[in-house]
Amino acid sequence: MEFIGTVIEKLQRHPKRIVFPEGADPRVLQAARQFHALRLGAPILLGSEERIRATAAELEIPLDGIRLVDPTLSPDVEMFARTFRLLRQPRLKALEVREMIQQPGYFAAMMVAMRQADGLVTGTNAATPVALRPLIQTFRLAPNISTACGCTVVEVENPAVGEHGVLLLADDAVLLHPTMEQLADIAVSTARFARHLFGFRPRVAFLSHTTRDKNSPPDAGRIQAAVALAQKKAQADGLAADFDGELQVDTALVPAIAGRKLSDSPVAGRANVLIFPDLTSANIGYKFLRHLARAHAYGHLLLGLHYPAADVSRGAIPHDILGVAALVGLQAISYERLYPGSTEPLPAK
Repeated sequence: MEFIGTVIEKLQRHPKRIVFPEGADPRVLQAARQFHALRLGAPILLGSEERIRATAAELEIPLDGIRLVDPTLSPDVEMFARTFRLLRQPRLKALEVREMIQQPGYFAAMMVAMRQADGLVTGTNAATPVALRPLIQTFRLAPNISTACGCTVVEVENPAVGEHGVLLLADDAVLLHPTMEQLADIAVSTARFARHLFGFRPRVAFLSHTTRDKNSPPDAGRIQAAVALAQKKAQADGLAADFDGELQVDTALVPAIAGRKLSDSPVAGRANVLIFPDLTSANIGYKFLRHLARAHAYGHLLLGLHYPAADVSRGAIPHDILGVAALVGLQAISYERLYPGSTEPLPAK
């Protein structure tokens, strides 16, 4: 809990507006109440105001300090729809775009894009591909970014693991089977995020079922090539980080095992960023940590998009949603430094 407490303290000094498309979800209501009570900023809940108020009354959650917006009744729908159609979907008919914008996911994305909110947390009631669709169509990629990815920040009880008990896992949300180039982009993007927000030197482990095996199958060659490319990209960006792979997860995290296998590695046994070879292993891995090791997992933070956003698991509890919202708010404080040129609002039409 020390890690998320530090995030909360930083955000209290620079409160932000976070919009939640699933405003009537009881878990979102509870997280929004805590977000306001901790002085982290202004939560914005989307949905039927009548339904949100009824759910809040049933749960005895006060709504002072929480803004409620019904996208079907908002006077911003027409302006959002014109802007979205002209800049994002010119082939669609005006009526089709208007109906899209009235959906909470698209309306929330437009609120952020038009600077009516600083960040977005979605996904409590939708599968990741469904939750991501409005964001990908509205936000696009940040300048000079070619790959978007998901990142989960995990806090474990053992301070010897990762960076004082903190690990970053990627990509666990977007790319089913990333190419070598995409793996390198994911590694550099996650390392940049770790360095920028948390201040520690990223030690990035590309995970595999084997550790630097010369007789590895072709897929491991993809990982080895990605390591070399990530090192080159990081050096070109002036990013101080260490990369190594392919590494088994115990080699990446356990110093005694790393010492027997790779005593010369700056990453083995000390990794604080874990890059998974595919979405399947990443999703399985972080849920194992969360449910079996009782780790606190905050994700998926979406890296590489034009504006700060996150997609939480449908199994998230209010504490998870609060932690993710705090991290999105923390990103929003200095998002322009993380992705230069990224925070310009869409021009109103």
